[in-house]
Amino acid sequence: MSAAFNTPQELLSELGGRISRLRIGKALTQAELASRAGVSPRALGDLERGKGSSLITYVSVLKALDALSSLDALAPAPTISPMALLRTRQAQPKRAPRRRS
Repeated sequence: MSAAFNTPQELLSELGGRISRLRIGKALTQAELASRAGVSPRALGDLERGKGSSLITYVSVLKALDALSSLDALAPAPTISPMALLRTRQAQPKRAPRRRS
């Protein structure tokens, strides 16, 4: 999937299709997965069809599918070296400069 060439709706449809394939691969019905995720079957169906869904529904379904690791690829944790952080803190002024009267 190339995000650069897809509309948001096409991306939602692609994500929904992937959720559906994960569900089917785990031999779960929509009703079973919806129950495990704590969402309504309609919300899961909308998610799978790319009809728009809330982020909480998406995360709940990923958790129920034991697929939360996919979020690491979507939003990796930032990494900052301790030395770079120290340099940044040292470079910032501690207080505003005095005004001359």
